[in-house]
Amino acid sequence: MGERISESLHEKLKARLEFYEDLGIRLFYSDRQPSVVAKTSGSNSQFNEIREEESTLIERTRKLPARENLSTASPSPVGTSGLHEVIDQSSAFFKTFATIPGETLSLIQEDLGECTRCKLHKTRNKIVFGDGNPKAKLMFVGEGPGADEDAQGLPFVGRAGKLLTQMIQAMGLQRSDVYICNVVKCRPPQNRQPEKDEVSTCSPFLLRQIDTIGPQVIVCLGATAAKLLLDTEQGISQFRGQWMDFRGRKLMATYHPAYLLRNPAAKSEVWKDLQKVMNELGLEIKKNKPTV
Repeated sequence: MGERISESLHEKLKARLEFYEDLGIRLFYSDRQPSVVAKTSGSNSQFNEIREEESTLIERTRKLPARENLSTASPSPVGTSGLHEVIDQSSAFFKTFATIPGETLSLIQEDLGECTRCKLHKTRNKIVFGDGNPKAKLMFVGEGPGADEDAQGLPFVGRAGKLLTQMIQAMGLQRSDVYICNVVKCRPPQNRQPEKDEVSTCSPFLLRQIDTIGPQVIVCLGATAAKLLLDTEQGISQFRGQWMDFRGRKLMATYHPAYLLRNPAAKSEVWKDLQKVMNELGLEIKKNKPTV
């Protein structure tokens, strides 16, 4: 007959499976083995605990008898707070995974669909998935779409986007050479910062984008992207311009172009950061300071 599981574990497992199904990872539990989970530091207790819990859930899922299989179980609503807890844990756990075999940006975008997973869908016009070279060595990650991006469905096309384009060109590249996206794919109302639940809900799509593109360098534009990928609450000024590691890739955090529009004096600091990126990518650094 198989091992019966407690109702609380059943509900938790059901919520976890529903979350991954929303992401389009429908074969997640049949394909994933504990061995594909990337090794994490022994001091990273949060990830290790989630990893151990997930391994337990995977094994118990395989032993479920047909009448308890969650695909045929009667639906039961998950409370908002419980769902957010699952999302928070799943987002953290997802960071420990290797690339999904056969993943492509178009598949990720298809999985995202006409997303209604968080409240941002209620006020958006268009989903802004990302744009650029799907095999880019350099990836820029911003916070979220603005009004122009929401209207066009493309990232960084407003005033801040034009400045970012100038920054990219000053590096000797074109926008078509790099990949540009945001942490959240829908515009927050009045361009406010994305809220924690919105970031937690949308971030797995960003993580899948990063894994699929496989950039050599990631540049976080602003604090929201940097805090998510570095898993920190420190202000960006504490680590801006320093090389950090994200799953074996070089990551640099710098100021958002929108910040530079309000604080032009900071452009010289950002140019110093971009020169470090250029050096890492083997790009020629011209002596003359660019006009951006």
